[in-house]
Amino acid sequence: MDREFEALSESFMAEFPGLSPVSATQLGDHRFDGDVDEVSAEARSRQLEFNREYLEKLSAISWQELSTANQVDAALLANRLNRNIWRLEELQEWAWNPTVYTRLSGNAIYGLMAREFAPLTQRLKHVADRLEEFPRLFEQIKSTLDPSRVPRVHAETAVKQNRGVITVMDNTVVPHLDLLSRPDRRRLRRAIRGARRVVERHQKWLEGDLLPGAEGDFRLGRDLYAQKLAYTLQSPLTKEEIRQRADLEFHKTRNEMYDIAMEIYRQEYPYTRFPEQPSDAYKQSIIRACLEIAYRQRPSRDQIVQEVKQSLELTTRFVRRANFLTLPDDPIEIIVMPEYRRGVALAYCDSPGPLEVGLKTFYGVSPLPENWTEQQVDSFLREYNVRSLHNLTIHEAMPGHFVQLAHSNRNPSRLRSVLSSGPFVEGWAIYAERMMMGEGFLDGDPLMKLIVLKWYLRGIANAIMDQEIHAGDMTREEAMELMMEQTFQEEREAAGKWVRAQLTSTQLSTYFVGYQEHSDLRHEVERSWGQDFSLKKYNDTVLSFGSPPLQYVRALVLDLPIPKEPWRKLRR
Repeated sequence: MDREFEALSESFMAEFPGLSPVSATQLGDHRFDGDVDEVSAEARSRQLEFNREYLEKLSAISWQELSTANQVDAALLANRLNRNIWRLEELQEWAWNPTVYTRLSGNAIYGLMAREFAPLTQRLKHVADRLEEFPRLFEQIKSTLDPSRVPRVHAETAVKQNRGVITVMDNTVVPHLDLLSRPDRRRLRRAIRGARRVVERHQKWLEGDLLPGAEGDFRLGRDLYAQKLAYTLQSPLTKEEIRQRADLEFHKTRNEMYDIAMEIYRQEYPYTRFPEQPSDAYKQSIIRACLEIAYRQRPSRDQIVQEVKQSLELTTRFVRRANFLTLPDDPIEIIVMPEYRRGVALAYCDSPGPLEVGLKTFYGVSPLPENWTEQQVDSFLREYNVRSLHNLTIHEAMPGHFVQLAHSNRNPSRLRSVLSSGPFVEGWAIYAERMMMGEGFLDGDPLMKLIVLKWYLRGIANAIMDQEIHAGDMTREEAMELMMEQTFQEEREAAGKWVRAQLTSTQLSTYFVGYQEHSDLRHEVERSWGQDFSLKKYNDTVLSFGSPPLQYVRALVLDLPIPKEPWRKLRR
């Protein structure tokens, strides 16, 4: 059975990248670098047939006869195949989410040019191949999207992102044209001119047809949300349990923030007498006053990227000195976020694909929009003060996503590396934030601790909003009150998060759920290992399993049976 499953896994890994050539490039499979995805009804039919065929083959394999490692991989594959079918048939994002296609067109070029996986001249020729496919691609996009189903916020975001592919061409392709032979250079110039025309025509369609006709509801609704949440989290925690935990952690974290704030406030005003039973309003005012002290140290508008570079140097030195996990030797570079990827978050970690170990990771940071007022800029810089930028770097890079994904890509199972779990990845990043504080980052600076707890409070609010928006009826005013008043977020951060919460669904829950599961596992292993527990041994062990859902990591670390629930769902 192990040989049979491994053969099936290899067959899947050989065939599925061809369904999305652009994604294949990002994974590190370069057999399709000259092709661009088909987004037609015929292509969706082929995808459905592919997923159903592999689901049928997988259902013929006996779970009980597989090794522990293969049971995990089989459960991941079952979830992904079922999820793919559900997304095509039920969610139907292909019909109502235009940002899917702005990412697709941007990644088609960016994925070829960002990393040096092949000679530059070869990659430039593939750029020409893909740009020549743009007329067909954009015609398919227009015929696939149904304006009446498109939510307005998605249409507005696509309008802002669409021309980003032109910026990618201008910044990464055009400067290297002279490296090509004359015939290849002429061909690429011609392809670029044609792509510009296609993108500009699409911009007019987005602004003149899609946006005016966008009448869809951005809320998924209870049923679709519940189904998508289950596929996203792959967790034994139910929606209701997640909300109960979020409420408990919300109050616990605010009380922890007050305890730290009292220490900070007393340093500023040593003769303060705090009430024995402070009201919530009193706690609120003390926490706010101390956050204001942290906000005094903030970067200027044009110094965010430089501050992030300094944060990366600082956090890297600390992690090396603390030695609580094994660091990879992979390179990392801080870049300005490409235009077509802006509008969702301030930063991201763009690791190489799981099939390309050791290539450069990009820590992308978005510049501030040029049209922001001074008041909006000030709001943003207060939120992303110097200590917040340290925490952002811990989360995205050191020892967060960059370190974790570099380990994950080295897992011997290629299937597991490709089918990674969002809660594992995001939960590890928040675990890294808390671990850095526990190990004494910045010499235990109480202001840094306060900022880290504020970020965790943001993560709790993310999970609450995710449910209340997509499975409920939370309004913008209610969301803004939760973020700005109850979780201390600045207006620019809250306004951006409201947009993000509409554009995405279930992803905002991965931070809180993932951290809860990482935290639970750490405590359980500490009890189980007793005197044999060491932080480095624990971290390296957890990282060695790739990025599967935490319920499987728990079974692997503690040598427990692999949960069989996903397999039973598959076989019904």
